[in-house]
Amino acid sequence: MTARFDRDFKKLLPRERERFEDTVRNKFVPDVATGQFRPGLRVKPVQGVRLPDGERPIMEMTWAPDGRATWQYGDELREGEPHVIWRRVGGHEIFDPGPA
Repeated sequence: MTARFDRDFKKLLPRERERFEDTVRNKFVPDVATGQFRPGLRVKPVQGVRLPDGERPIMEMTWAPDGRATWQYGDELREGEPHVIWRRVGGHEIFDPGPA
């Protein structure tokens, strides 16, 4: 996870943290393992993000009506297991680039 994700996560209300963690544990992780995401997570690439050539796209997922998280696949840490780097978490405001 990124430092920015860590800061975002600490700003979530306790019930939001619980909901995010539950969604990750019970929906996102199983779907990452199969490579097929359930429609309710609304996983898709973040629009308008410019990345260097060869860089993996930044993805978003929905974990609550106004709950979004961005993430990116990283290099495998364990052979055969996808590695996810969490980038941001919160509401729609996470899509505002703002200061780093």
